Amino acid sequence: MSSESVKDDCLAWAARDPSGVLSPYKFSRRVLGKDDVSLKITHCGVCYADVVWSKNKHGDSRYPLVPGHEIAGIVREVGSSVSNFKVGDHVGVGTYVDSCRECEYCNDRDEVSCEKGAVFTFNGIDADGSITRGGYSSHIVVHETYCFRIPDGYPLASAAPLLCAGITVYNPMMRHKMNQPGKSLGVIGLGGLGHMAVKFGKAFGLKVTVLSTSISKKEEALCVLGADNFVITSDQEQMKALHKSLDFIIDTASGDHPFDPYMSLLKTAGVFVLVGFPSEVKFNPASLIIGMKTVSGSVTGGTRVTQEMLDFCAANKIYPKIEEIPIQYVNEALERMIKNDVKYRFVIDIDSSLK
Repeated sequence: MSSESVKDDCLAWAARDPSGVLSPYKFSRRVLGKDDVSLKITHCGVCYADVVWSKNKHGDSRYPLVPGHEIAGIVREVGSSVSNFKVGDHVGVGTYVDSCRECEYCNDRDEVSCEKGAVFTFNGIDADGSITRGGYSSHIVVHETYCFRIPDGYPLASAAPLLCAGITVYNPMMRHKMNQPGKSLGVIGLGGLGHMAVKFGKAFGLKVTVLSTSISKKEEALCVLGADNFVITSDQEQMKALHKSLDFIIDTASGDHPFDPYMSLLKTAGVFVLVGFPSEVKFNPASLIIGMKTVSGSVTGGTRVTQEMLDFCAANKIYPKIEEIPIQYVNEALERMIKNDVKYRFVIDIDSSLK
């Protein structure tokens, strides 16, 4: 084990205040421990969480703040006790980089639900007491437990968005047994998460209906992503035609919207999963009680299901639709994402542009 990780300056882009404007920044990563992997970052996806914490929307941002929790790259160094990875391996890091590794959830490899709280990839407190800084940077040091093997031949740029957007929908789809061919799925919202829900749904053999407020997304949903049906939710006749027809709904929309109209689309014992973040969730109790419906929430996933998802995507040739950008474009990209002006995930080419 060398001290390379300490001596090297880590290049990054960081927000300095709640304006959220990012600019070049240098810092040192923590010392490589015996169980750690040092990863040269090649790509990082751009998630709405990057906007939230860069702009201190939750009031807990620690500046300078380096965002990014959809990280893909190449192992450059490993600690003396690391057994699962070697130099040169393609590896990903998602939304968390540590947990207690002792509670029932960690023991079940569902670390995102750690009883003591998972340590977020950025704006958290690392093992050495330092503030965690994310993937808008040249390299990162992570305990091997929280690294994921990216299958051979799977593009690193495509792998990055799977580590938040992909797993956020894949995890509840598996938990609620949505991988049943012939069942019907409704997807609310067609952004970074929604387009992955469509892709997974089709791979599982589901009949997929996209539920959207925007007619402009119809051709993309049907012809590019392969959805079976597209419904404009403001059209009462279209919504009436879907009444009690869906086994599952995944709601990826973060803007405020009514829930009762969507609950009426579920069959008896249907499942509604919320993965977006509207300011409130409100529905009539009858929408839930009549028809024995289930409402569930979900965020990302543990290491077991995340690795399973990566392997599934590689085996089934499932790739997120991305727009690659240089790090110098990231402020414009964040503003475009706020306006939903991206199909469907920005990915920063760290390797080529961060110098």
